[in-house]
Amino acid sequence: MEKKEWYLEYEIQKNRPGLLGDISSLLGMLSINIVTINGVDDGKRGLLIRANSDEQIKRLESILYTMDTIKLIKLRVPNLRDRLAVRHGRYIQRDADDKKTFRFVRHELGLLVDFMTELYKLEGHRLIGIRGMPRVGKTESIIAASVSANKRWLLVSSTLLKQTIRSSLIQDEYNENSLFIIDGIVSSKQMNEKHWQLIREIMRIPAVKVVEHPDAFIQSTEYTLEDFDYIIELRHEPDEEIIYEVHKRNALLLGSEFEGFDF
Repeated sequence: MEKKEWYLEYEIQKNRPGLLGDISSLLGMLSINIVTINGVDDGKRGLLIRANSDEQIKRLESILYTMDTIKLIKLRVPNLRDRLAVRHGRYIQRDADDKKTFRFVRHELGLLVDFMTELYKLEGHRLIGIRGMPRVGKTESIIAASVSANKRWLLVSSTLLKQTIRSSLIQDEYNENSLFIIDGIVSSKQMNEKHWQLIREIMRIPAVKVVEHPDAFIQSTEYTLEDFDYIIELRHEPDEEIIYEVHKRNALLLGSEFEGFDF
């Protein structure tokens, strides 16, 4: 029988020497293997474990509930956030009201790139939006994740090096392994119908599309935020407000990627 992975998370109630050893011994006695282990929050520890059967997990769960040194938090088939929490030692913050919105700050770029890499590996159409102020690392993170996921990244509209506005693709770029990057602000200011026709064609390709500034993008298109599978917010600091009212004078002084757009 093929072994199945589970995610175990517990909170330490009475921290004492040998506690982790006790948990490891318990798993060993139940013939459950530890794949990865890490602290995931203050006083919490997460483990990826591998078991031969669901019955082993049920027995483990019943024993853990009797222990007064720990409190069982989660025991389930691991999702993407669980795997990244064990890998990086912390959970990705998710919006309490909008479960498809995930928040990062600049010092978590490694975690963000890892997260996006896993999203890029999913098959079929994926529409991902990313919000953030200038110079926070949006485009760089998108490209780094595409390289990590072995995807060919294509700038459909961007200000990464200079303003890029594409109105066509070459034949081999119409590819499911391509990752299409669209700057919502740059595209929203374009009256070029060929550019928008290209975007509509790209949306029909069963591939990953990443839109920077999705709120600007939806103002000029028939798409809505409901069409996005994931929304990522990247900030310099946790309490930074993401706003797009950047005036031309300030944009010129700061060299803003917004190029003086004010909407």
